[in-house]
Amino acid sequence: MERERGEILYQIYRALTYATSPMIRLHLRWRRFRGLEHSTRWPERLGRPSAPRPPGPLVWFHAVSLGEGMAAIPVVKCCVTRRPDVSVLMTSTTMSAFEVVNSRLSPNVIYQFAPLDTPAAVKAFLGYWKPNVLVLLESELWPNLIMDAAKNGITLALVNARISVKSFRRWSLSAICPLAALLLSKFSLIAPLSNMQAIQFQLLQAPPSIIGFSGDLKYAVDDSILSEGDDSLRELQELLSCRKVWMAASLHKGEEKIMLRAHEALKEVYPEILTIIVPRHPQHARQIAMTLQKKGITVALRSRSDTLSLGTQIYVVDTLGELRKLYRLTPIAVIGGSFLPGLSGHNISEAAIVGCAILTGHFLGHFNHMVQELQRINPYSVLQVSESLLVEALTELFSDAKILESRREAAKQAFNGLSHGIIEKTWGLLQYHILDRSLSNEDA
Repeated sequence: MERERGEILYQIYRALTYATSPMIRLHLRWRRFRGLEHSTRWPERLGRPSAPRPPGPLVWFHAVSLGEGMAAIPVVKCCVTRRPDVSVLMTSTTMSAFEVVNSRLSPNVIYQFAPLDTPAAVKAFLGYWKPNVLVLLESELWPNLIMDAAKNGITLALVNARISVKSFRRWSLSAICPLAALLLSKFSLIAPLSNMQAIQFQLLQAPPSIIGFSGDLKYAVDDSILSEGDDSLRELQELLSCRKVWMAASLHKGEEKIMLRAHEALKEVYPEILTIIVPRHPQHARQIAMTLQKKGITVALRSRSDTLSLGTQIYVVDTLGELRKLYRLTPIAVIGGSFLPGLSGHNISEAAIVGCAILTGHFLGHFNHMVQELQRINPYSVLQVSESLLVEALTELFSDAKILESRREAAKQAFNGLSHGIIEKTWGLLQYHILDRSLSNEDA
């Protein structure tokens, strides 16, 4: 009965996406006009390829945006290295993922934009690429994609699987839950990023037999990214070696005001202090720089390669894909997306791996589990503060070298404890549950 209800709900969804396809295509063109879609490769979102499909079996990895894409890179590289007999296709949805992730992949990996979840786009995409395996990252439960993939005999995996509180409540509604159960039944592997996430997926009727644990891929930072040479960063490190420095990273609109107020307060005690501001979006960064310059504040903008002088107060980063490397410039990292209601945090492991003292707000969403895991290993690894206590916490770190060093060591220690073996575990699950099964069928 439940399965039949799920099938009915899916048919309703499919009919709606079919009926609204013309409007969805118009919206896609509007996004292209606004620069939110690639100017020449946007037809890929309609399932129209821009690269030839190589012969033989093909494994498709899909990560919606930059964060998920960066988490996927080590697994994709592992697949390329250990399974040279298969071709690898990587897709994403956002421009930021395209600009950063694509540049970090092997030339052997085919990169495309993912199709919209409309019947025609999905059919065209699957019909051309004919993947044997589809590995989805995190929370990509698109009904047309999942159902059509299963119908075409494509083996499905959901790794680093998570579902937000809001999405869980929606999928749990009695009117919708049968659809969730139907979609999850099509997977051969679901690897949740935490025990709580595993419980939520099982409450949505994911079969317990397909649940496998490997850890959170966001701890699996690609070492090559951190070791990349960058002359501009080395020069910055030399320039900053004699100054008090802190970074406010992954800021959403409104949070920059909190950080700039903290900067002004710290400047009263440390006149030479430099604050590095890294907003979530480059356009937001440029707006901040322009506003500060109008106020007479000395600002350097990274995209312009502005030179830092002793009089520079704020360094604004308006580039993509450099955050992991930029953390090496600062002993203290304040992670944004967490200081205003309605926000849901950001990845703090990138700061932990290089040994930053980490501060974050209280609005963490699904990243709350990451903070709890790090604090479980070492309570000193992450300090959660409200806006009212931010300046006090920063002042303590700047004024007491022992406290600063202990927090830096704690963050690194906690990260190392959580990151050990994640890639191997994830690859082992994919190999056993997905690749062996799918590719053995191909050989047969």
